[in-house]
Amino acid sequence: MNARLKIAMLCYPEMTLLDLLGPETVFSKFSDIYLVWKTLEPVHTDTNLSINPNCTLAGCPSDLDILFVPGGPGTGQMMQDAQILSFLRDKSCTSRYITSVCTGSLILAAAGLMTGYKATTHWSAREELGMLGAIVIKERVVIDGNRITGGGITSGIDFGLKVMAKLIDEDVAKATTLFLEYDPEPPFTTGTPDTADDKILSMLLPHLAPIKDGIIAATNKICRKDNQLLYAS
Repeated sequence: MNARLKIAMLCYPEMTLLDLLGPETVFSKFSDIYLVWKTLEPVHTDTNLSINPNCTLAGCPSDLDILFVPGGPGTGQMMQDAQILSFLRDKSCTSRYITSVCTGSLILAAAGLMTGYKATTHWSAREELGMLGAIVIKERVVIDGNRITGGGITSGIDFGLKVMAKLIDEDVAKATTLFLEYDPEPPFTTGTPDTADDKILSMLLPHLAPIKDGIIAATNKICRKDNQLLYAS
């Protein structure tokens, strides 16, 4: 088996906990994982649980196998956080793979790291991801060169297993699938907008609205800034 992977997983306020925990669970037995934030203080997530970072931005190694960004309600703020965007740009230069789950791809895109790459995100944010320069693909996991992106929330396990197969070994990924007893049988077939009817969509959209509004505002601000730079040149 290959040497242990070195993985940095960004933590930030109001991230979606499952975006991180899915792949972290897959990676944990074969990796040294750095849960990275500005400080080592607990980071509040979208649940009643917090994440305890074990590494600061300044202390994060440069020779990473994987740089990972989760999504969540805090995406819009992270898309405009100069310190975080600078950190991602810096680490992307020396990381083997640049990755995300859910709306984490928009944070990468805000840092200029998804331009021209095929990528996916949560179904509610595909338009904004495209506006930020990515080539949006409606798939659960998308691999394009050294960019690997997962779709919404629960795709994190699929994402993790595909990354493991690519970077370690397919049989190891298969054994991990068995260990996790990952054999999903969704009780309802409403997991995508294509299979959910209008009634279900109308129930969910008001809950997504504050997150969507933050992403739209951040995207518009970035696009305006990019246009101004273009015209200035």
